Amino acid sequence: MEKTIKFGIFGLGRGSGFYDGVKANNGEVVAVCDFDEEKLKKAREDHEGIATYTDFDEFINHEGLEAVFLCNYFHEHTPYAIKALEKNIHVLSECTSNISMGEGVALVRAVEKSNAYYMIAENYPFMKFNQEMRKVYQSGVLGKALFAEGEYNHPILKQEDINKYCPSSKHWRYHIPRIYYITHSLGPLMYITGAFPKRVTGMPIFGPLNEENGGGSLYWRLPDRSAVVTCLNDDDSVFRVTGWSHFGGHANTYRVCGELGQIENLRAEDGKVLLSFNEEHIPEGMERVTTYEADFEPEAKEAAEKAGHGGGDFFIVREFFNSIRENRKPMFDEYFATTMASVAILGHRSALEYGVPYDIPDFRKEEDRKKWENDFLTPCYDSKGNPPTIANTERKEYIPTEESMKAYDDAIAAYRANK
Repeated sequence: MEKTIKFGIFGLGRGSGFYDGVKANNGEVVAVCDFDEEKLKKAREDHEGIATYTDFDEFINHEGLEAVFLCNYFHEHTPYAIKALEKNIHVLSECTSNISMGEGVALVRAVEKSNAYYMIAENYPFMKFNQEMRKVYQSGVLGKALFAEGEYNHPILKQEDINKYCPSSKHWRYHIPRIYYITHSLGPLMYITGAFPKRVTGMPIFGPLNEENGGGSLYWRLPDRSAVVTCLNDDDSVFRVTGWSHFGGHANTYRVCGELGQIENLRAEDGKVLLSFNEEHIPEGMERVTTYEADFEPEAKEAAEKAGHGGGDFFIVREFFNSIRENRKPMFDEYFATTMASVAILGHRSALEYGVPYDIPDFRKEEDRKKWENDFLTPCYDSKGNPPTIANTERKEYIPTEESMKAYDDAIAAYRANK
């Protein structure tokens, strides 16, 4: 019988959605940590015997704790990951691994010193169509990848959602450049092809949101709808990806073009993929163009279909737990994670300069780490209230000011008072 993993969750806003996925993968949530007592109270009511903490240091000292899931704020994962790794506790980390280049260096060094594993919890690669695209690409029928596209388009328009997801002007969503939220578009392409970006350029897509164009009166101040990042990869292929986008209709779309054919998921067709070849390169027994429904592997189908993010939330837990049980590095390890973060951070710097290229460091190499170890520029307020140290937009007139932040907070307060 496979080993049961004693698991802890930090941050119950996002983390509370993983209890079932942990159980489905023979894990046991033995402890949770949050700074909100109400969330801890609910955890105790819903899960008999669970230990609850408001102090992270006490949480990671919970007896028998083997692994933790970091589901705290997007931009604050690195310090907590390092604390856990120093105690040889395995780390699964949501969203982005590091908000600055210097944090990325510190994280990699901490993993290398630890006896524990680190994995970024990027769930979009495990959507059924992306798993199918990887399977087809790895079979070789497409030939070598030459070009691929990834797009994450997720508008947030309703006033109640704005109030929920960006509750104050110092919240990370008020300040984060859209390019920083790049893992959902980039991660699947790296997973499918195995390519790692080595050089990037970024270009912003300007279009402020307001009541007239569907943004709502409380929409945070970021004027860019998205950013397009072009990546030259270590296998000479090229990716074109977006950050968190706000244009057109809600969709997550991916396309991989090889020397012999291409595969893509179909917009507005959940789970469907299109596989196509030129007449000269149709594999034996296949059609020139085929559209079909992708599906999960039979043994995981039931659990995956119950999980969030198109089944991805189940598979990230499975991969993380299996890496611990098999004593191997997980698929999305610290180098995978910090490469994605570097594409976001340096892609944004490129966008601030309208496309100046930046080389992506290889944090396996100490010479690359030395170059970036003291670079802690961040577009967000940190946990101590220190302000951003790099602009979140190339449009200087839209950089948040004390006045614009106060106006946002006043509008949020008025909205809540009228609810």
